[in-house]
Amino acid sequence: MSCIEQMKYEILLDRTTYKAAREYIEKNSEEVYYVSPGYKIFKDYHIIGVPPIALGAKGNALIFTYTKPCYGTFVLTVDNEDSIKEIDRLRKMETEKVTPSLKKSKPAESSRAPLTSFQDMWKK
Repeated sequence: MSCIEQMKYEILLDRTTYKAAREYIEKNSEEVYYVSPGYKIFKDYHIIGVPPIALGAKGNALIFTYTKPCYGTFVLTVDNEDSIKEIDRLRKMETEKVTPSLKKSKPAESSRAPLTSFQDMWKK
């Protein structure tokens, strides 16, 4: 599918902020996964937003944000064969992220950048 509008979807929250959308997904999903902007779902659709971007799973339904220029950000849910594949892919991706650090007995890597001041960056 190349266009979300061609899919059978349900609008759960309309014309909202990225923060409110993330909070809604966190509260109304059985499973929550965080992705970076540009993450692809349904083969062609790139998620945009302010990180961390939450994707939720509730049963076989995928819950995600959809931003349409001039209309705002929406929280949509899709419940079809494609959503099941996407949820499975998210689960696999999450497992791959966690498993290597546990196998090697290394501490989990932090996604936060080291704390430095702007002046420290330019001292060299």
